[in-house]
Amino acid sequence: MELETAALERTDAPADRPVETLDVRDLGPPEPLRQTLELLADLPDETVLVQRNDRAPQFLYPKLDDRGYAHETIEADGAVVTAIWMAGDDTGVSDETVADGTDEEGDR
Repeated sequence: MELETAALERTDAPADRPVETLDVRDLGPPEPLRQTLELLADLPDETVLVQRNDRAPQFLYPKLDDRGYAHETIEADGAVVTAIWMAGDDTGVSDETVADGTDEEGDR
């Protein structure tokens, strides 16, 4: 849990919202995607979901974008942690961040 908390602090996810954690490292495709989307559908909009995976969930990103979620992926200590939250006017962030802190175009 410490890894998820530390990774979450490195994202733009709202710090004042409740957090739910989902570990999908041991699941084969498409289970991480399915379980993440199902859990998001059941969570209140104000909850931040922290997904722990063994790789960046590339196929999840467009589905999150389509559903109005913001997300950032952090790679730290050999783990991949993705913070997912309902985007709102106060966040303005909906792009992915990778290990080096740059977005998809290489900007910081």
